[in-house]
Amino acid sequence: MAIRVLFLCTGNSARSQMAEGLLRHHGGARFEVQSAGTSPRPKIHPVAIRTMAEHDIDISRQMPKDFKPFVGQPFDYVITLCDDARELCPAIPGSETIHWSFADPASVVGERAQLLAFHEVYRGLKRRIELFMTVAEKAHPAAG
Repeated sequence: MAIRVLFLCTGNSARSQMAEGLLRHHGGARFEVQSAGTSPRPKIHPVAIRTMAEHDIDISRQMPKDFKPFVGQPFDYVITLCDDARELCPAIPGSETIHWSFADPASVVGERAQLLAFHEVYRGLKRRIELFMTVAEKAHPAAG
């Protein structure tokens, strides 16, 4: 049985979409992954798509989603990626909530600075997801 993970941030247009793509890419069938936002934007940020594509991960078909439809669903882990999402995220019974605080790379001004911010978020998410996968698979050995 796959380990169910929900990534949450505010707009669901950058950080949580990148995290969803990373875990789906590296975790394969061992993980069932979704992402959502507390105030979803209309589309994924183009620099998030570009950053992930540079690492051979395609998130261009993912869409921002509101977190409310996910509240009644069972998840093993709910991972908030910004302080606002942590404040607004309701408890989801049966899930472990984890908080990873990442600054919003979309809020960075200047094309080069923003690109660097997205790459910094990518590196941070990749490190944490690699560690998370190891821990989660030990806690849920049936998923492996």
